[in-house]
Amino acid sequence: MAVRAPASGLTHAALVRDRARLSLVVLRRGWLIYVGACALLVGSATLAILIGPADLSVGTVFSELASKLFGIHTHVSSLDAGIVWQIRAPRVVLAAIVGATLAIAGASYQGVFQNPLADPYLLGVAAGAGLGATLAIVFVNDPMAWAVNPVPLCAFVGALVAVAATYILGRTGGRARTTTTLILAGVAIGSFFTSVQTFVQQKNAQTLESVYSWIFGGLVTASWQEVLLVLPYVAVCCAVLISCRRLLDVMAVGDDEADTLGVRASRVRLVVVITSTLATAAVVAVSGLVGFVGIIIPHTIRLVVGPSYRRILPLSVVVGASFLILADLVARTALAPAEVPLGVVTAFVGAPFFLLVLRQSRRSA
Repeated sequence: MAVRAPASGLTHAALVRDRARLSLVVLRRGWLIYVGACALLVGSATLAILIGPADLSVGTVFSELASKLFGIHTHVSSLDAGIVWQIRAPRVVLAAIVGATLAIAGASYQGVFQNPLADPYLLGVAAGAGLGATLAIVFVNDPMAWAVNPVPLCAFVGALVAVAATYILGRTGGRARTTTTLILAGVAIGSFFTSVQTFVQQKNAQTLESVYSWIFGGLVTASWQEVLLVLPYVAVCCAVLISCRRLLDVMAVGDDEADTLGVRASRVRLVVVITSTLATAAVVAVSGLVGFVGIIIPHTIRLVVGPSYRRILPLSVVVGASFLILADLVARTALAPAEVPLGVVTAFVGAPFFLLVLRQSRRSA
């Protein structure tokens, strides 16, 4: 009877080929996801520029875009060109900036706190910004006398003050309880700032409409000036956060284990918290409080691409921008010519998603 030759070499070669094919499939799938996300962003931005209360034809909008972007001569009236470039375009760009920033800040918070339900407002940004904006609306009699709009400025400062107070209070719990005490401190500081804001509103009831208009969020006053105001903060902060994406993966094993691998978890957490806070405060100052973006976008991306922040952070920028562009499109067209507050639209989408995530977490527990 013939003896069969051992197949160990053939098996090893086949295993190598299978691994190579698997790596190629994963690489191609990764590129397809990035290309799809970018296509979604381009499509969302194009759709948002095409649609609006003003009755502009698709040909008129594309002609004007071609004129400015590619230097093609067209016969578009100055009024139509102004609608495209001074009303719709800055609003779309600002929505993209705000959405991208809130999404990447939320993903970064989820990484450093190892909690997929953390969001950019976890440490008191919303409460601080709300109090700062309320104080500016109530006590600034002549905003035009200021070199810059006092409401965004005070909201920005209030957000930074709130998070600074949260971090100082959270550090009192010691190194071993940094994450827990930071979250509890954020709840305490947020409650305190909100109570002060409520007291101020109660004593100045005539300003309630203006205060709530800001709190509910919106991009009604979007302009290129606001885009240029927040863009430097956002660009630098996003670059810093993306550079920390590998460190966030390491921190997933725990602070002590990360320290043994040469990653100072406390230092990374401080850098990420400061950077995320600065970026969030900058965009909240010009958009008001837009909720749920920092939760639903990173969590959705995590379900698609897995837990690695090397993919979650870059994709959060692109998908977050697309999401808020579409949300703002709904906000300005659903009840046209009136507008739905942007925060209401994101909450309408985000609240059911949040409940769904909680339900799934409870089943898996």
